[in-house]
Amino acid sequence: MAVIGGGAAGLAGALTLARARRSVLVLDSGSPRNAPAAHLHGYLGHDGASPADLLARGRAEVAGYGAEIRSGAAGTAIAADRLPGGGFLVRCADGSAVRAGRLLVATGLVDELPALPGLGARWGRDVLHCPYCHGWEVRDLPLAVLATGPVSVHQAQLWRQWSSQVTLLSHTWRLTDEDRELLAARGVEVVAGEVTGLSVAEDRLTGVTLAGGASVGCRALIVAPRFTARSGVLTSLGLPATDLVRDGHVVGTCVESDPATGATALAGVWAAGNVTAPMEQLAGAAAQGVHAAVAINTDLVAAETRSALEAHRATGPTG
Repeated sequence: MAVIGGGAAGLAGALTLARARRSVLVLDSGSPRNAPAAHLHGYLGHDGASPADLLARGRAEVAGYGAEIRSGAAGTAIAADRLPGGGFLVRCADGSAVRAGRLLVATGLVDELPALPGLGARWGRDVLHCPYCHGWEVRDLPLAVLATGPVSVHQAQLWRQWSSQVTLLSHTWRLTDEDRELLAARGVEVVAGEVTGLSVAEDRLTGVTLAGGASVGCRALIVAPRFTARSGVLTSLGLPATDLVRDGHVVGTCVESDPATGATALAGVWAAGNVTAPMEQLAGAAAQGVHAAVAINTDLVAAETRSALEAHRATGPTG
């Protein structure tokens, strides 16, 4: 059994399978989505913990039940119907290969940020997107929302819950009259003009600059990244990523799977976490990994029972 991806979803799935006495190999590329963040929030019992520390503890727990964790990124995979003896062959980026009877793919996604100088360096610090992850830490501070699509208007209304000082920067997005009325009703100021850069003092965001030379003060800048699934392994198996559409606009990609079990359209392959559910937070991604692992173990038990029954019938009655 191979788990591709060593984040919350992959490790939670691996832990469940290892505790079910399955032989488990985790392939971990070592590039978690939340690496830029100093702390994680909203994960019961671990609020405020370091993302790196949480993953280290998770790896230790998984290894404690006999699972193997191997560093390295998976590149492509070959499906059972093309292999003698069935199963899957996963080719890794370093040229090695792994054979497995079942796959749990939890490779996550990449946040593609708007094209604005300096944005990436402050991502996860004071350039943010999720209020449930970071809202408490910037509560009551002046916040600015960079409008790049319809999601930005929703973001401004949402972040208003954490601060009364929210400004929407229209930037490159054309607001409708309805947008403006909704924002005004929530007390969100709208500032016109394209944003050209960030203002930083003593390693803290202090505002943004506009094309005309004006500046707008803020302590955090809210953006809407494009959520791009790390779907290479799944695509190589004939499970391509599809567009994630919100309000008629593409906001990212994901690979479709059953919401309850993580089963994909290809037998023997499950997906969990942000590669299939881009909006899922850490706790939800971990839960998806557990649900997929339970489904995988159930599938294995069913296959083993069928084989045992065939063997039982072949040997005939005993005693």
